[in-house]
Amino acid sequence: MIKRTSDFYALNAIAYLVVGILAVLAVFPFLVLTVNSFASEHEIINEGYKFWPKEFSSGAYDMIFKNPQRIIRVYELTIFITVVGTAVSLFLSSMAAFVLSRKELRYRNALAFFLYFTQLFNGGLVPYYLLLSRNLHLSNSILVLLLVPMFSVMNILIMRNYMANSIPAAILESATIDGLTEPGCYARIVLPLSTPVLASIGLFTALGYWNDWWTPMMFIQKEALYPLQYTLYQLLASVNFSAQMVNNAPTVNLPKETLKLAMTVVATGPIILVYPFVQRYFVKGITMGAVKG
Repeated sequence: MIKRTSDFYALNAIAYLVVGILAVLAVFPFLVLTVNSFASEHEIINEGYKFWPKEFSSGAYDMIFKNPQRIIRVYELTIFITVVGTAVSLFLSSMAAFVLSRKELRYRNALAFFLYFTQLFNGGLVPYYLLLSRNLHLSNSILVLLLVPMFSVMNILIMRNYMANSIPAAILESATIDGLTEPGCYARIVLPLSTPVLASIGLFTALGYWNDWWTPMMFIQKEALYPLQYTLYQLLASVNFSAQMVNNAPTVNLPKETLKLAMTVVATGPIILVYPFVQRYFVKGITMGAVKG
């Protein structure tokens, strides 16, 4: 055993202290944001943000949850889109990555280049809109909310590099000799050994679905299909428009600034609760998947 000297303990103490300070600095802005979301609009405008406001008000949250049934429906739709879209995206992306990671596949580098080429060049916004709305007829459909954020070439390439560098080829070769088919190798060997990269990519994909407001703004006109982010975006736009119409009349107290803070809390809270469950896989999956293969 290596004898631990006083220098070792001193270095550990300094490391923990530095990491603790960085953690506090990272959490502090969100705490200030959450506390000030309960502050009064008058105090925010006149005195700015404080760690502990003098006047508290729930006006911003009252406005967001004015129609609880609507918020519940929006949350249900957003959670459904996020969970289903992330699961299908991971399944299809991991299959593509598994195929591209096999050295037995002919022209695998050419196929990877064709995928990467789409990251560099695209047809533009107008052809993209016409393809989805007129040719595929996905407007006002939940499919457009599921399909648009589903595929990411960069995620596929990260998974491919992880599988190629972290899963020994000898394991797959021995499994093939024992009679296991390629789908069997994928399901019984590759997926269980790819948990870190799947958790990391899954977190990025889920964040993409959860924060997507641009897709419904472009392709959705039915209010029943509005997800959380676009609903909050519309609420903020309506408050700003109302404030301009009344010309900031003193008799009308619209929580414009606190509403922005409350919207951030409402939209960010569920993701923060999910993150600790995948955090332990996060660094390992990204660092190992980013190795050039």
